[in-house]
Amino acid sequence: MTAVLDGITMKKKTSSPAREVARLAAWLPYYGTKGYRQFRRSGDKAVVTSNLREFLVRMGPMYTKAGQILGTQTGLFDSDAITEFRELFADMPAMPPAETCIVLRDKGSAEMNRRLVDFDPVALAAGTVAQVHRGRLDTGEVVAIKIVKSGVRERLVASTSATTAMLSTVQKLFPPARSYDAVSHFAELRPFLVDQCDMRVEAQRQARVRENFRAHPFVRVPEVYPELCTEDVLVMEFIDDAIPGTEFERCTYPRGELARRMQDIIYTMAFFHGEFHVDPHPGNMMVTDDGQIVMLDYGLVGTLSEDSKWNLAAFYYACIHREWDKAVARFIEAFTVPPEDSTGFPAARRQQLTAVLRYHFEEKTESWSTMGFFDDATKVLRAANWRLTTEFTLLGLAFLTGEGFVSAVDPDIDVWANARKFTDRFSPFMSAELKDLFDTEIAGHMPRAMAIKNDDERALIAQIHMDRYMLPSEYPLIVDTAEGSRFTDIDGNSYIDLSSGFGPHILGYRPKQVVEAIEVAVRKGAVNAIGNRAELDLAALIADAFGGDRNVVFTNSGTESVLTASRIARAHTGKDVVAKFEGHYHGWSDQGMVSSWFRYSGAPEEPVPVSNSAGAQRGVVENTLVLQYGADYSIERIRRHAATLAAVVVEPMPSMNLDYDPEFLRKLRAVCDECDVVLIFDEVVSGFRVTYGGVQTLAGVAPDLTCLGKIVGGGLPGGAVVGSQRVMQTARTTDDPFEDFASRAFCGGTTSGNSVSTAAGAAVLGYLRDNPEVYRELDAKTDYLRESLQRVADEEGVRARVSGKHTVFSIGFEYSKPALARDQVAGSHIKAMLALAYYMRLNGVYLPELHTIMLGDAHSYADLDAVAVAFGKSIREMKQQNFFAF
Repeated sequence: MTAVLDGITMKKKTSSPAREVARLAAWLPYYGTKGYRQFRRSGDKAVVTSNLREFLVRMGPMYTKAGQILGTQTGLFDSDAITEFRELFADMPAMPPAETCIVLRDKGSAEMNRRLVDFDPVALAAGTVAQVHRGRLDTGEVVAIKIVKSGVRERLVASTSATTAMLSTVQKLFPPARSYDAVSHFAELRPFLVDQCDMRVEAQRQARVRENFRAHPFVRVPEVYPELCTEDVLVMEFIDDAIPGTEFERCTYPRGELARRMQDIIYTMAFFHGEFHVDPHPGNMMVTDDGQIVMLDYGLVGTLSEDSKWNLAAFYYACIHREWDKAVARFIEAFTVPPEDSTGFPAARRQQLTAVLRYHFEEKTESWSTMGFFDDATKVLRAANWRLTTEFTLLGLAFLTGEGFVSAVDPDIDVWANARKFTDRFSPFMSAELKDLFDTEIAGHMPRAMAIKNDDERALIAQIHMDRYMLPSEYPLIVDTAEGSRFTDIDGNSYIDLSSGFGPHILGYRPKQVVEAIEVAVRKGAVNAIGNRAELDLAALIADAFGGDRNVVFTNSGTESVLTASRIARAHTGKDVVAKFEGHYHGWSDQGMVSSWFRYSGAPEEPVPVSNSAGAQRGVVENTLVLQYGADYSIERIRRHAATLAAVVVEPMPSMNLDYDPEFLRKLRAVCDECDVVLIFDEVVSGFRVTYGGVQTLAGVAPDLTCLGKIVGGGLPGGAVVGSQRVMQTARTTDDPFEDFASRAFCGGTTSGNSVSTAAGAAVLGYLRDNPEVYRELDAKTDYLRESLQRVADEEGVRARVSGKHTVFSIGFEYSKPALARDQVAGSHIKAMLALAYYMRLNGVYLPELHTIMLGDAHSYADLDAVAVAFGKSIREMKQQNFFAF
């Protein structure tokens, strides 16, 4: 092909803003007059639509995009008009074959031209910016080749420049128009329009979206060949088993479910991936008879930051729960831009915006219209001289276009009900429908506990269970007695426990050796704040478990252990900043909760520290460096901050993925040595649970300090910091009060190392040390339960991922296993996870809500079989309630 075209050239197409203005000035009155006259003669609205379509095509790609949006709005035009506009989705003019071959030769990469052994110069489809052809590589792979049309890039640049000039002129000539700030708004939108001509950028976007939807049950994104792509040519996987979206009527899959899936994709991209298709019209989708949806064309892609995703969810939550003051405040704060001279959003306009929200979210939900909501909200903003942010404008365009398409696929779809279902499905909060179900099924079996929970005069505030923070528990248990692997609540219900008290009870409840140790310690006086034998014994056990040449400081909890270790590290290095990893929880302290749960901020490579609790001290939060576990760029960030960085705190086996990365931990150890940074392992959960010692024992990586809790307290409050003598000397007195004040870290606590907690801890650790087979049996039980639960899910046809390692489990109803904590919610079916916990309770198993599952030595194989049976019953009941309808 290249040889045939050698010597052939193509005349360069030129365009300029002035020419675009002249063309608009010439053709707008022409087509307007023509359409008006034809309509006057015939009375046929179709001639108006036809003239508008011809005008948009003649004016070029920027205008054609507007026509594509009109082609999705079934609520604005009749069916004939919609059909006319839909021709803009795929039936756009293509370059002639000869011109196409020249562009491919001149603009394609040398590697692509070398490897391309077959190419069809007749376009399969043509859009506003590019056209698609079929080709074949030297490997035999059939590929789709997307080529930017000659002259389009220049036309887009000229059109957007001309639009900017016209908007500026209008604002100068008509002062009232300045309130719309159209010039600034269009300036923010302009890069999105022009960048869609760069196929290298599009290839990168497409690859990211493909990764986001990897293993999704019904979404397909063609694979790209980045090494063959250039600015003008994109090479990707050829899809030949799907129906074009413009011909969705041919698809035999149920129309209502197909439309619901389309809407689900759009919301998933926006709410959770934060990278969404701005242009989800029929020309950019394909469908299959088994309900799969192929997403194409990533020229226009919008992004939502972590803050924007959070704000969007918060706004919808307030609207769903009809908390209008909150909804208005969140809308204004997150999605609007004030004028330069703003002193705040006017109170009168705030009332009008409240009325708009109430009208659309209360009265119009059965006939929801994104266009109607945006139109009404924008009118209020314009009256206040405010405008929407570019982020939200693009999101609205995506919802607007997508809503139009799904309504065309299923005219009877309830867009709002589907959006509500989607929000509830992923929200950390329980939906009203789910609550109604369990009010009857669960609350009725625990009247005493519910009476206490609902007692307005109750003295206790218990954020771990009865008044749980962020993730409120509707049906908190109150335990009466516990022994072995079971407990009985105050209403007489008995359960197999899979929480292990969030970790401490590795030997089960009320183990004989621990009870005896506690009884002896109490009889001896329950000593605290004075040295005691149990304190010395437990310190020796801990030091020996981690290498012998270690020192130990006792605390009262895992949270205190991390606070103590951080203080020791700052005193040892003379530096102030502490680094932690996104998604890693280190207790309830201001620093321990930074970027730990649902709230994240900043780019993945450069996270911004964000508090997960009101009242956290800003200085502490801001003085925290947030990293990503397993990422090499985190190692480089440690190097860059070495001058101020005192310590790096890490969960060596993050609870989010229940696995550890030995190679990354070795790199972390090396960079901390290189930069004089103290490496702290938070093994509060994993210490003495995954093995005798901790993850560091399995990985072969020794930190400077290790934080312990849970198991070392033997079921009572207790914690410890163990570390190398080199660093731990910072906690030992110098016998010089002035030197202590200048260089030593104070780590004392009244009940730290008390004789009762340390006696209980020593009893547990002594038993585990003397009976190493416990860990082998626990690992075997872990494998047994994991395989049993996964087998049940597979047999029931439920997409579930059961993860379990060294007694720690998680169950997720999701299609992907994200690498980053911030992406963990993407694809997660949180509503189903909450429901599972309650269904399991109905079947005699206590499964902690949205928390890791933990086994202990007291769990028998009969218990595990009972758990598997309960899981199967729960899954079947959930299927009947349609929890897993993908």
